[in-house]
Amino acid sequence: MDKVNIAEKLAQFDEQWSPKIVGQVNDVHVKLTKLEGEFVWHHHESEDELFLVVSGNLLIKFRDRDVRIEEGEFLIVPRGVEHKPVAEQEVHVLLVEPASTLNTGNVRSERTLEELERL
Repeated sequence: MDKVNIAEKLAQFDEQWSPKIVGQVNDVHVKLTKLEGEFVWHHHESEDELFLVVSGNLLIKFRDRDVRIEEGEFLIVPRGVEHKPVAEQEVHVLLVEPASTLNTGNVRSERTLEELERL
């Protein structure tokens, strides 16, 4: 059992839109990622996603509204809900989601990651 220092883990990578696995609780991954710009519209058929903003702020677009998540806040996107993350400036995010979650959900694109790096 080792503790995880979020700042130290974030300092280990610069890539954006490329989540890194930093922990696992049962079949759920704890991931850190850096985001800037717009992601793709997508949904996850079977998985909920938790976005916790570590630094900066993140806009999550939904088809009917937008939700801004500030530093220290989190949002849970329920399975099946189409969404599009947007980061106007670099934001650091902790994700909590089932290990089976594909980052682009139901959409395959150049941003789809089949396997994630563990830090």
